[in-house]
Amino acid sequence: MFRTALRNVLAHKARLLMTMLAVMFGTAFVAGTLVFTDTLGSALRSQNSKSYTDIAVTVSDREAAGRGYDNGGKATTGPVLTEETRKAVAALPGAAEVRGVVSGFAGIADKKGALIGNGFSTTGTNYVPGADGTDPRYPLVEGRGPKDATEIALDTKTADKGGYRVGDTVRVAVNGPVMELKLTGTLHTNDPRVVAGGSLAAFDTATAQQLYLSPGRFAELDVKSKPGTDDTALLTAVKQAAPQGDNIEAKTGRELSDEQDRMIKQGTTMLSTFLMGFAGIALFVGIFIIANTFTMLVAQRTKELALLRAVGATRRQITRSVKVEAALVGLTASVAGLLAGIGIAAGLKALLNGPMDANLPEGPLVVAPTTVVAAIAVGVLVTLVAAWLPARRASRVAPVAAMSSGDQPATQKSLAVRNTIGLLFTLAGAAMLAAGASGKEFKLVGAGAGALLIGVFVLTPLLSRPLIALFAPLLRAVYGTPGKLAQENAIRNPRRTAATASALTIGVTLITSLTVVGATAGEALDKATASDLKADYVVAMQNASLLSPEVATQIAKAPGVSVISTERDVPVNLGQGEDDTEWLRTVDAATIDQLSTIKVKEGSADALKQGRLLVSSGRAENAGYKVGDTLAVTYPDGAKGSLTIGGVTEANTALAGIVAPEAVVGPHALPGSGLNRVLVKGTNGATPELKQALRDATGGNPLITVKGEKDMKAENRQMLTGILNMMYGLLGMSVVIAVLGVVNTMAMSVFERRREIGMLRAIGLDRLGIRRMVRLESLLIALFGGLVGIALGIVVAWAGVQALAGDLKGVSTVVPPVQIACYLLAAAVIGLLAALWPAHRAAKLDILGAIKSH
Repeated sequence: MFRTALRNVLAHKARLLMTMLAVMFGTAFVAGTLVFTDTLGSALRSQNSKSYTDIAVTVSDREAAGRGYDNGGKATTGPVLTEETRKAVAALPGAAEVRGVVSGFAGIADKKGALIGNGFSTTGTNYVPGADGTDPRYPLVEGRGPKDATEIALDTKTADKGGYRVGDTVRVAVNGPVMELKLTGTLHTNDPRVVAGGSLAAFDTATAQQLYLSPGRFAELDVKSKPGTDDTALLTAVKQAAPQGDNIEAKTGRELSDEQDRMIKQGTTMLSTFLMGFAGIALFVGIFIIANTFTMLVAQRTKELALLRAVGATRRQITRSVKVEAALVGLTASVAGLLAGIGIAAGLKALLNGPMDANLPEGPLVVAPTTVVAAIAVGVLVTLVAAWLPARRASRVAPVAAMSSGDQPATQKSLAVRNTIGLLFTLAGAAMLAAGASGKEFKLVGAGAGALLIGVFVLTPLLSRPLIALFAPLLRAVYGTPGKLAQENAIRNPRRTAATASALTIGVTLITSLTVVGATAGEALDKATASDLKADYVVAMQNASLLSPEVATQIAKAPGVSVISTERDVPVNLGQGEDDTEWLRTVDAATIDQLSTIKVKEGSADALKQGRLLVSSGRAENAGYKVGDTLAVTYPDGAKGSLTIGGVTEANTALAGIVAPEAVVGPHALPGSGLNRVLVKGTNGATPELKQALRDATGGNPLITVKGEKDMKAENRQMLTGILNMMYGLLGMSVVIAVLGVVNTMAMSVFERRREIGMLRAIGLDRLGIRRMVRLESLLIALFGGLVGIALGIVVAWAGVQALAGDLKGVSTVVPPVQIACYLLAAAVIGLLAALWPAHRAAKLDILGAIKSH
């Protein structure tokens, strides 16, 4: 039977081609994902190890990273790392050198004033020269390191992007006005943030301390050990020499490197899992193609299988022979998919480092043994699972019945069972969707969507006849006999039509759902931006860091400014633990009602002016707050007090959570704590002149953004569009596989109907009519799949949107008609394109040869 299976694969290799391609594409997705993430992880780990090659022990001040707050948001007053600490650690017997480190962010403007690099990767640090005047962390390429507050050094890539040369004046900013500093040198760095497209600005130590911490303070001490020194012993000594406090932490370089490696692994694992989800979708679509192909092959070989049964082959042997065929197909396609996946990973890496300028770290392509095994195993397993039902059907055909018919129709009992199961799944899915939508339960919505999809897929043979019949009058009126034949052929075998259409339905369902959710979210954000914010402009840092309080003072003095309000988050503690921390958003109580829409549901609209709190309805519901409640709080500076809730407001995206008057809470914030943003209203509204005046007031800082309503809407739309385009691209593979399924079904249908086609030609239907008949049949199948997919996508998206209703103000489902119509048109085009080759083959059949075929 193995030889029989091998002969069948070789005999039908043309008919199995599309199936092999479907498996190959799905396997290539899996292999490409694994190879790319393994390669990326290996390169990042290699780069990470270089960062700790000369560090034996590191002492860090966690307060320095939190700007005076610990992880729970409480004010901290622990010890700090100073020059005296550095000298004490340097005096230890095993310490060869101790480097004090200060770091933060620093935006570099090009000669046109635009920010160089990504705002979230604009790194600033201190340059620590050794005895030879150079810092071994940052080898100089040209010039020298900075020596005072008027000088700066840049990494070579940033200098090249900005067109800067040694001796030029560079515009650089932290969280306030721009500084103009002399470029004294360019340097090289392995910092992953910089390698990935960020920028590095190096200041002298005193300037960096002034910008990021306070004079004489370090965020970290890096200890280099003497040859032969045990790192663990040195760590023990360093812990004794360093100041004692919960905020001071000492670790070996190996521990830090291992922590970074774990973080890298976690990140690449998340990326791999995300991509594998889409690979799974592609493989799931492939299952329909494989099952359909083997079902048609079994039907076309009914007499052959009957003869095998007649000469003594058992049902188990027949089943096994079909499974062996499937395994051979899966193995061949999986090996090809593995090779294609390796090529995809290499091409993706080259693309990201080339035209897309992602600056991924260099490293060899990693093809792990587990990747090879996983890719091949997935391809073979998927093929075997898809071929399981066709194999069982092949073994259950009685020899005599098989010898008398080329295709056995489904029994009424099997159809009834199938339709009953499909109806039950559909009803259960619809019920769970409705319950999840009304109860805001995402898990229930997800389960309902899955059940509904399964139910509809099972019912597609039943749905195919009435839905395809809708197009019958149009086809007959426009195309005559070919149109009528196409419609009858499409519903001749509902199961085959359903399996082919379902592959396309999956992709269309997901794309439609994403589109509806994206359009809904976009419109909700636009409405919220327009209704919740009265301010003409919002001034903030583009990397989500904090503004210097000086910026608000300068903005208030800018020409054309009518009123402003600062916003900043201040943590207060309601008890002793970290879980007892509440973050308050402070605003100017006298002006905030002119800059933001505040609708009070309970309590007083003047609560802020009365020195009391306003709480959003969502926060009040979650925390159990109500008007009149008094909160006993401990402020960041250690002072204790009480705050009373004066009102509960409707949902507002601009002022979520708990809002407090700046005059009451602000004085208790830590000295120098920054602002989240500044709201501005102009005397003459939002004008280009006011926008420019605000930019001038911020000193032209490239990290500070000045955004009006249109800017914020455009930013939201751009973000949503980027996410949707990425998702569409990842779903593209499943659509390609679905197209292969249509091509495959039509090609095999032409083969098994070649006698019928010959008879049509003999009684007068010309080649154009034959081509038109095949193309229209393919069009009907694609439209059927597209219609079902669009309907399912809208229903699932509606349920998801309703579950989101509590998080987005005024949300209602938006179905973009133009895009939905384009998807249906795209399905039609796919159907027509998929039929080009099968239609050409059908039209070229020899009439006499086709009539004589069996």
